[in-house]
Amino acid sequence: MARQLLYLDQPRDALELVRLALDGTRASGAGRLCAMLHTREAWAYAGLGRVEAFRRATGTAEEALAGASDDEGGSFDEAELAGVTGGRYLDLARNDARFADEAVTYIQRAIDLRGRSAGRSLALDYTGLVHAHMIRGNVDAAVIAGGAAAAAAGRVTSDRVRAQLRHLDQALAERPTAGVADLRARLQAATAN
Repeated sequence: MARQLLYLDQPRDALELVRLALDGTRASGAGRLCAMLHTREAWAYAGLGRVEAFRRATGTAEEALAGASDDEGGSFDEAELAGVTGGRYLDLARNDARFADEAVTYIQRAIDLRGRSAGRSLALDYTGLVHAHMIRGNVDAAVIAGGAAAAAAGRVTSDRVRAQLRHLDQALAERPTAGVADLRARLQAATAN
């Protein structure tokens, strides 16, 4: 529920739910679950513009995941932690370009950890990476990441991925260079399928 509230841009309500969930799981010792909840907490803080609280919650999530036992199960792993963190740094970078470098670092880490089989998550990571590179002003790196996003999107059927690619295409329309024009054509082809 907190994640849905975050997608609906209601970080205060999401933070309340996450705090309730954290209170309920503290005694369980479930490191992966606590790590995931702390990333939601960090996400809410980022949405509220509370950068230091975001960083503290992210650090707590990293510690919880590092302390998780291998037999816990669950799909929350280092790649997911890096992807969620990178996405939140990207959100912050949209208002303050100084956060773009951290967005690139975390999103690239998620990509490196996921591997090619990650499908939808990989396509979304590459899409975020394009945005982060564009904020940094690194058009060449953005075009390379965009090509990877289009290729990854071609391997999955996901309305969310296609919506993100369309949003990316619109954002790139403001950069009418040859490399960007070619990338936009690839993105449009990827969303047409």
